Amino acid sequence: MDAAEIDLDQWIGKSETAEDVVTARMLDHMATTLGREDAPAKAGDPMPPAWQWMVCASAVGPKDTATDGLAKSGGILPPIPLPRRMWAGGRMTIHQPLRVGEAVRCQTTIKSAVQKVGRSGSIAFVTIAYDYSGENGLAVAEELDVAYRAAAQPGETPPPPTHAPMEAVWQRTVTPDPVLLFKYSALTFNPHRIHYDRPYTTDVEGYPGLLVHGPLIATLLLDLVRRNSDRQITSLSYRAMRPLYDTAPFELCGAPTEDGSGCVVCALDPEGAVAQQIEAEFRD
Repeated sequence: MDAAEIDLDQWIGKSETAEDVVTARMLDHMATTLGREDAPAKAGDPMPPAWQWMVCASAVGPKDTATDGLAKSGGILPPIPLPRRMWAGGRMTIHQPLRVGEAVRCQTTIKSAVQKVGRSGSIAFVTIAYDYSGENGLAVAEELDVAYRAAAQPGETPPPPTHAPMEAVWQRTVTPDPVLLFKYSALTFNPHRIHYDRPYTTDVEGYPGLLVHGPLIATLLLDLVRRNSDRQITSLSYRAMRPLYDTAPFELCGAPTEDGSGCVVCALDPEGAVAQQIEAEFRD
């Protein structure tokens, strides 16, 4: 089946729910993975921004697993016959933090699905809405944009480089070794083989190395803010612009906005181009 033959409109509005509980182990293991030296988490501690990606993670058995390790198309996801599925970016509003010990309900809804033809061929974008509700109501509302792309072609080049839009005030170097990628995959129950299976990643999907998860990059960027500011983030938007691999360290950089109402943080690839950018607003 060709992507153009699928009526994506019939998937818009499909929804499913999942339930979970925020545990101290989740926070402790994520803090350790990010290289933080936090005190052990205890009941009532808030979950930092983006750490909710550990909560209500979906899981499927072997018969429902595709070659790339992800779930086969089914359920609420449209059956788009393009082999590469990538995290492209999204938006998040934090109404209140989820807390250790809190029961969580996540409602997942397909908000939009469109098909296009890009520089590298057929491409489809699916926007998925996630509403995480705790015991006091809606906590985090998120929209995630997922890109479905054709297989890599010989000589395919990355998008043109973009430079950081600010002068860095905060900086940190990250070495994305396979252990870091494995730990993050385990914490978020992400079975995508491009993050841990090097032969598959290089031989089948044609990448030069293991890919660093888009959500991991976002989590590291928001952690950079936490390391340098005690301001609470209320909303943010994130955009993946170029891939990062485990073949070289990369830089995190950021700065508050001129008016102090928020901040901009970027992950830079080894050539200094922006791989991912986040713009965030602080609570007044």
